[in-house]
Amino acid sequence: MSAKSAISKEIFAPLDERMLGAVQVKRRTKKKIPFLATGGQGEYLTYICLSVTNKKPTQASITKVKQFEGSTSFVRRSQWMLEQLRQVNGIDPNRDSAEFDLVFENAFDQWVASTASEKCTFFQILHHTCQRYLTDRKPEFINCQSKIMGGNSILHSAADSVTSAVQKASQALNERGERLGRAEEKTEDLKNSAQQFAETAHKLAMKHKC
Repeated sequence: MSAKSAISKEIFAPLDERMLGAVQVKRRTKKKIPFLATGGQGEYLTYICLSVTNKKPTQASITKVKQFEGSTSFVRRSQWMLEQLRQVNGIDPNRDSAEFDLVFENAFDQWVASTASEKCTFFQILHHTCQRYLTDRKPEFINCQSKIMGGNSILHSAADSVTSAVQKASQALNERGERLGRAEEKTEDLKNSAQQFAETAHKLAMKHKC
């Protein structure tokens, strides 16, 4: 079982929550903690997890989870409601970067993900979750690559396709209208010519009769 699957099962499932995504991180500015709560010194892995409640109304939260060296279990640390998230900073919009910042109402963390692709995946899930579950105040996503905002790009692309289709259909209708107009003019000309021919023939016939 992967670490993320274990976190989902051990930390979130017992609280009737569903983990949507997680990213393994390290602090960019290392925070020194010389002793653990047990009094021993050791290393640990940190994960930033995004989860939602299964019960309605759905509530989303971001949770910091740690796994200490030598332990197979995970420990829930800090947690914020998604509404408390104010800014997501991707650091560099022009290249794949593993660095990012999360700014909450009362906290600010600078992280480095294990890989740039893992950060990108987490950002995509986070952005989609914010759009889906936050109605009033949504966090600001800055310095993020366009692929992270994939949902908006798809919507814009679809809108552009629809607009293009409407414009083409309108142009086709206009061209058809013009063709019909020209056909009606030709028909009217033929009717007039036929009428003139009939009148001339009638006059000639009457003249010969006389």
